[in-house]
Amino acid sequence: MADPKGFLTTGRETATSRPAAERVKDWNEVYVPGSLLPIISKQASRCMDCGIPFCHNGCPLGNLIPEWNDYAYREDWAAASERLHATNNFPEFTGRLCPAPCESACVLGINQPAVTIKNVEVTIIDKAWEAGNVTPQPPQRHSGKTVAVIGSGPAGLAAAQQLTRAGHTVAVYERADRIGGLLRYGIPEFKMEKRHINRRIEQMRAEGTKFRTGVEIGRDIDAAKLRKRYDAVVIAAGATTARDLPVPGRELNGVHQAMEYLPLSNKVQEGDFITAPISAEGKHVVVIGGGDTGADCVGTAHRQGAASVTQLEIMPRPSEDRPAHQPWPTFPMTYKVTSAHEEGGERVYSVSTTHFEGDEDGNVQWLHLVEVEFIDGKLTQKPGTERKIPAQLVTLAMGFTGTDQENGLVRQFGVDLDARGNIARDADYATSVDGVFVAGDAGRGQSLIVWAIAEGRAAARGVDRFLTGAPSALPYPIRPTDRSLTV
Repeated sequence: MADPKGFLTTGRETATSRPAAERVKDWNEVYVPGSLLPIISKQASRCMDCGIPFCHNGCPLGNLIPEWNDYAYREDWAAASERLHATNNFPEFTGRLCPAPCESACVLGINQPAVTIKNVEVTIIDKAWEAGNVTPQPPQRHSGKTVAVIGSGPAGLAAAQQLTRAGHTVAVYERADRIGGLLRYGIPEFKMEKRHINRRIEQMRAEGTKFRTGVEIGRDIDAAKLRKRYDAVVIAAGATTARDLPVPGRELNGVHQAMEYLPLSNKVQEGDFITAPISAEGKHVVVIGGGDTGADCVGTAHRQGAASVTQLEIMPRPSEDRPAHQPWPTFPMTYKVTSAHEEGGERVYSVSTTHFEGDEDGNVQWLHLVEVEFIDGKLTQKPGTERKIPAQLVTLAMGFTGTDQENGLVRQFGVDLDARGNIARDADYATSVDGVFVAGDAGRGQSLIVWAIAEGRAAARGVDRFLTGAPSALPYPIRPTDRSLTV
């Protein structure tokens, strides 16, 4: 194990953020480069090497956390990288974007601050890339079988990489102009610079994975033709149908879904635009939705020079401590301050939007809201609490309701849906249509990046078994379809 007394002698210390006033002037990642390396060995030493490491259960990927903590403590970065990649195709993604349910399950976290698992993870993978330890792993032999993967988010990429390494010929179809899904056009640059995606794509190309951008299955290519061309198909198209807000004034100019707003700032960073077609510059911005997507809108608005930023949440403000009904090692719903919130703006809880008000040209100018409270388990408006706030740009970040059913993909494949509107699948991730599988949010519903990668890896096993007619040799036998494990 790491230092047997590390958890007693060393306190928790995390990555250092750049000053807010500095980082809102650029789109680089918010942390001070290199700030983790001097402290990470000591932080890894806090791992207790528990007899029953609950962090394994907290992590949907089943990451071998105590093992790579030990290697990080000893600064054996090559061995740490090998252990990290044993369960996770893209630790540089999860190390930056995952909310770290593993830390909520850390045994040390029962009565002390948990081990900084996420910081250790990102340091290991960054050191691995720096040392040249992340190399292509092309298959030793080819199976002669072909697979189409629809969608290039984390689930699709994980499935594609695993299947390519198993010897199958894999093509990834992406309807956007670049590979990456919401990693590319949903996650702002300040949370994860896109160079991390680019070098993984180059690794996968070197392994043999093919990529087809600007192709939408269901519109550009008929599903029947795709099934005829490939031996198996993996649908990893995500849950992209955004929840809307059907209130008066929704049609006004300046009211947008978050995924209409966020991708444009990513395209500016890619060089497609000089300025974003939808910009917060000089405007009073209101973000409806208190989750991570809402926080992404807040941080983006700060960088675009918003006059003010207000984030609305219909639910009450969470407590700062773990609620009694969410005991260790569950993932608690606690008050979270992201880097975007550190940069400014106001957060308003227990309010509901009643309508929008515009000017004579049809542009939104005001948002009318009312305070709400739970009475007998029902959300009820509080009389006399109505008010309006300035709103010249409104982004709706209220989550997603399922996979896109308007482009023809679901209808053309003829797959069954579950009660929640997601694509139904069995324990092998197979849909109701022979040879068609589903992974990630398209089958699970809106979830975390770590679940997407886990499902991509697990679905690849089901596809491999289907193609070979034998037990799969691919790693990761855990089946994360159990929704009771969702965090």
